[in-house]
Amino acid sequence: MNPSLQLIAPFSGLLLPLSQVPDPVFAGLMMGDGLAIEPLSSTLLAPCDGVISQLARTHHALTLTAANGAQILLHIGIDTVQLAGAGFTALVAQGDRVRQGQALIEVDLDVVARRAASLISMLVIANGEHYQLDERASGLAQAGQTPLLRLHALPAATTAYASELTGESHGRATVRHAGGLHARPAALVQNAARPFAAQVQVAFKGHSVNAKSMVALMTLGVAEEDDVEVLAQGSDAAAAAAAVIAALQTRSQGAHATAQPVARPTVAAGMLSGVCAAPGLAIAPVLRLDIREPEPVQWADDPGQEARWLQQALQQLRGRIGQSVNDALRRGAQAQSEIFSAHLALLDDPELLQACQKGIASGLSAGFAFRQAISTQCQLLAALGNPLLAERIADLRDLQRQLLQILLGEESQPPVLSVPVILVAEDLAPSQLASLPQDKVAGMLTAAGGATSHVAILARALGIPALVACGPAALQLHTGQQVLLDASQGWCHPAPDERTLSEAAGRIAALVQRRQHMQACANAAAVTLDGVSIEVAVNVANADEARDGLRHGADSVGLTRTEFLFIDRQQAPDAAEQQQAYQAVLDAMPERPVIIRTLDVGGDKEVPYLQLPAETNPALGLRGIRSGFADPALLDMQLNALLAVQPLSRLRILLPMISEVDELLRVRQRLELLAGQLGLSERPQLGVMIEVPAAALLADQLARHADFLSIGTNDLTQYTLAMDRCNATLASRMDALHPALLRLIAMTVEGARQHGKWVGVCGALASDPLAVPVLVGLGVTELSVSPGLVPEIKSRIRALDLAVCQREARSMQTLSSASEVRQRAQHCWPAA
Repeated sequence: MNPSLQLIAPFSGLLLPLSQVPDPVFAGLMMGDGLAIEPLSSTLLAPCDGVISQLARTHHALTLTAANGAQILLHIGIDTVQLAGAGFTALVAQGDRVRQGQALIEVDLDVVARRAASLISMLVIANGEHYQLDERASGLAQAGQTPLLRLHALPAATTAYASELTGESHGRATVRHAGGLHARPAALVQNAARPFAAQVQVAFKGHSVNAKSMVALMTLGVAEEDDVEVLAQGSDAAAAAAAVIAALQTRSQGAHATAQPVARPTVAAGMLSGVCAAPGLAIAPVLRLDIREPEPVQWADDPGQEARWLQQALQQLRGRIGQSVNDALRRGAQAQSEIFSAHLALLDDPELLQACQKGIASGLSAGFAFRQAISTQCQLLAALGNPLLAERIADLRDLQRQLLQILLGEESQPPVLSVPVILVAEDLAPSQLASLPQDKVAGMLTAAGGATSHVAILARALGIPALVACGPAALQLHTGQQVLLDASQGWCHPAPDERTLSEAAGRIAALVQRRQHMQACANAAAVTLDGVSIEVAVNVANADEARDGLRHGADSVGLTRTEFLFIDRQQAPDAAEQQQAYQAVLDAMPERPVIIRTLDVGGDKEVPYLQLPAETNPALGLRGIRSGFADPALLDMQLNALLAVQPLSRLRILLPMISEVDELLRVRQRLELLAGQLGLSERPQLGVMIEVPAAALLADQLARHADFLSIGTNDLTQYTLAMDRCNATLASRMDALHPALLRLIAMTVEGARQHGKWVGVCGALASDPLAVPVLVGLGVTELSVSPGLVPEIKSRIRALDLAVCQREARSMQTLSSASEVRQRAQHCWPAA
């Protein structure tokens, strides 16, 4: 293959740099580098020998792959896809091999000129990162004769393309994501494509983009139920195409779908109206959040240093956002975790990073290049006319603000709040809202934004009343001004009188009274109508969360996740540090039993001192007790720390990922040996997590040697249904009320009952009010939930009749799907 390639003019006409093209996609080099031409001839000619690798259905564009691997996109006119093929006659077909100067497309210039935004046509090198473009022509060009530019393959380009040619796979997908390819679905597709070496393109309406670029995917403007084409080229093309098609077609519900925005109401003079992003009512003083963004200098003298500064700032921001993801996961804040995960995907977007690198190479400062790249992406999203995608602009601006603050050393601290406030701003970013204490945010009101923005989704998840798109009048509110926000009805009263405040306060009081009633009863036992007591415990990561659980009436700690003591550090906590942390949890729950799970990490966690191997599928590798067996010294240190707490009578040790009796016996024997060495006469209880189907099937054998069994429904669901619980495209199908799970839970309870042992549930299913009657009916006697849910779950149990729950739970095991189980549960216990 010839690494150097001369391209000739495909049209006669005036040559232009891409920067002069009236389309931000091409002007911003989003599609790649190249040249533009104002055509004076009507036949598009091949600029070189090659193969037609892609031909738009509307025949306004094609991609020609040359012998040296260059992918040359020829795009006739601006927005010509809207012509639906009118004015274009293809003279070749996809897959045809063509010669330089051969006629490819016949263009009716009169038709296209009258109906298109512009006739300016583009020649772009779609995989330009592998090539150096030289000898660019200017002025007038003659079709088929004028040398246009020369491509020089970079050292890795021809080799890379040689491997690409070993396979090619085509496919079609119908996008099933609610709302189409907005941020989170685009991130899922990006993540599906990234593990493969193959180059993967997703094409829609004549535009083709890199499937490994989240932003590029969003710029396609693909809606739910739209059909797209997928083309993969490379040694693993078939697997890559299949993964991307699956990610596109797996139905998922966007968090935006849960929003129920009301129409903008008609309000009295002086009132503010907007769109309800999260329902609720609040009376509080205003706090203006007007964030000033640092201003970077435009030009810099040392591109190398600017590139290094950019990488350092990106790494720092990735670490910060990654910590936000981990914190959210630890709290069980799934919506918040998904939003920040999407931000991480944006930071790693290859199109965005490439645009930054090009800007720095041209002499721009790191900050200016990043801002310019973000601005280009924002223009693209705004131009699509899709409100959902346009609202992703706030996410890009949020990342821009944070990175510039890091680069320029102007990071601001969140305000200290002493009383609950209503936040008011032009717009709010998820990072701003997440940085504030939830109990001090009574509501939020923005001039811009929308009900499907990520900050709106976060507000709904946190239960914070939110009114958005209120217009410039919102910015007339000032800090300290007392307002009445009725987000449910879509209005805000900037100066409520005493009567209005009194009525609103009464409505708020009624809601508070209901919560207070549940809280007042929370310390009492949760006993069913027919006298059966169910223990309601709390899931925690530390002593503070245990104290929170106690305040909400928890009977015990049903799960302490010790992995948060081990991650984000360079060496393991010693026995003394661990003992102090475990003792603090017991001290936070006086006279109540505490379950502490041994370390549950695998190759997917950043725990460098464990030296666990990187694994293709960490969920099936050295996880849970298996990692303890791989590092027995670390397991011994944790067991010694657990044996040092007092009193041991209140400690229950829980072993994760047990799949057979020998594993349990191995730990019990080790625990006995260590206790003997310490001269202890007392032993803690030892239990087993039921989170793999093998453990549920062997529950009778495990219960013979364990003191209790605790079901982890999150992992049990993923292993039973063969669905990765971290794959959000499968989230809508990952339902622990699946009849197969109900049967495994029933089998676990029966196995434990044979040996007089009790069974609890510490997974997310225990926190689902609709699932509580089903679990009680299956024989579960302990439910471990998030601290704030303890009063509600206890209230739920007190309204149940065990006999009815048992009858219905047996019947539900005969149903065919989780949705049928949920429908039946809703019918039987409609209060959920």
